[in-house]
Amino acid sequence: MRTAVVHAAAGSLLLTALAAAPAGGAPRTPAAAPGAAELRGTAVAAARAADRRIDFGPCPAAQDLPETVQCGTVRVPLDYARPDGRQIELTVSRVRATGKDPDNGKRQVPRQGSLVHNPGGPGASGMYFPLMGVLPAFKRVAAAYDLVGYAPRGVGRSAPLSCTDPGTFAQDPTEAPAHPSKTYKAERLARAEAYARSCAERAGDALKHYHSLNNARDLDVLRAALGENRLTFLGSSYGTYFGALYATLFPSHVRRMVFDSAVNPDPERIWYRNNLDQSAAFEDRWADFRAWAARHDDVYGLGATAREVQASYERASARLAKEPAGGKVGPGQLQAAFLKAGYYDDHWPHRAHALSAYLEGDPGPLVEQARTHPEAAAEAENARAVYLAVECNDAPWPTDWAVWDRDNTRLARRAPFETWANVWTNLPCASWPAPRQRPLDVRAGRGELPPTLILAAERDAATPYDGALELHRRLAGSALVTERDAGSHGLAGGPNACVNGHLEAYLLTGRVPGRRASCAPHPEPEPRPRLAQRPAEALRPAV
Repeated sequence: MRTAVVHAAAGSLLLTALAAAPAGGAPRTPAAAPGAAELRGTAVAAARAADRRIDFGPCPAAQDLPETVQCGTVRVPLDYARPDGRQIELTVSRVRATGKDPDNGKRQVPRQGSLVHNPGGPGASGMYFPLMGVLPAFKRVAAAYDLVGYAPRGVGRSAPLSCTDPGTFAQDPTEAPAHPSKTYKAERLARAEAYARSCAERAGDALKHYHSLNNARDLDVLRAALGENRLTFLGSSYGTYFGALYATLFPSHVRRMVFDSAVNPDPERIWYRNNLDQSAAFEDRWADFRAWAARHDDVYGLGATAREVQASYERASARLAKEPAGGKVGPGQLQAAFLKAGYYDDHWPHRAHALSAYLEGDPGPLVEQARTHPEAAAEAENARAVYLAVECNDAPWPTDWAVWDRDNTRLARRAPFETWANVWTNLPCASWPAPRQRPLDVRAGRGELPPTLILAAERDAATPYDGALELHRRLAGSALVTERDAGSHGLAGGPNACVNGHLEAYLLTGRVPGRRASCAPHPEPEPRPRLAQRPAEALRPAV
């Protein structure tokens, strides 16, 4: 699924779904069943990691982390069917549990182990997660847990994946036609095919090993390397998907699991149909932003109705097509900037100000918010490479362009804002050169897992709410906390005290609020005077 920051079947399906292990930990599948070798390889790698542990120390300067954070590495097999073969190293970050009650610094809090986080993507790094302990919503959690982040395989310094030259990545202004011509579609198809070939050429045979099943196996090795018998995990966005794979593969290794903004795990929706659902949901979220901007027409002057705000946006896009702002921001960059407003409503004032200022002759705020920064190009290129490797490897995709064209032409008639941009992001999967996995049938019967917690916003566009409902149905004993009438993506530690209360209670005591609970929405952002506008990009989960 496309993230806010980046965004004929080649080969056969190598693996069938691995069955969940019973409480004793023994696999239910016969030793010769597909996936049995990977299951044995994971056990071998985890045992080695438990003996070796992680040698935490000062973080490398390249990680740009404060001295309070420690770093280390954990070794995992590139191919779990061959645990004695090539090894790769994943970078890990940690801040130790403070052990102090934030309300009474003299009172000691028992340590509960490590809380491991993944922010999503695929392609996002969790190395900065330990810094979350300073936020009010995480202080009690940080007292009881070591906060642990890591960069999944392929990301950052963890056996990094690259498909194109970062020096030329996303530097030029781009188009964003809501209804592209036949010629433009052919051009994008050729570009996607070239990208897929480049990934294969640059990564070689290793490319096929970057997928969600291996991300789940890596998580079990990390658990062992941290000295934990059972895993406490907070997965956001895409992190909920391979967290759910982990819970299905290794149920006896689960202590507590939080699924924040859940991906729909139905094997039939991984990933092509999930992306169609996402494009449809972003249309609704785009409408939410336009309605908000219209209510504050006295501040931004973009129009007193959602339709008038749309006209203002289209006027800016047409102007940028003729002359990119600052030579860098075209219609594509404009659309990407407003896509992020679909993820997080605290961006609404900044985006509305930038659009208003541009239309009034000041392109500065728009250029600042929408352009691709050269110093971030390598990170963005790496994130896109991992995103595509994981999603393309995870499941079969349509290989016939006519299928993509038919499905998305229909969808774009009612959801033009994100549909085609999402297609261009994912189109390399149509001609992906690596073998595909078969998506695991995520599920757990009653008593197979400890209680788990799902957090979801009803109007989340990046991971539509139906995904949370589907995961809730599949994991017996799970509890679902819903933020009603809200659409921000990634709720843990956010502005909703009700949601954070359920999160804290679960992590600290294991208590869940029954099968379902709901929270009132957090307040919409307040408009801000134009002179006070500055983009404030916080740490966010990706999808």
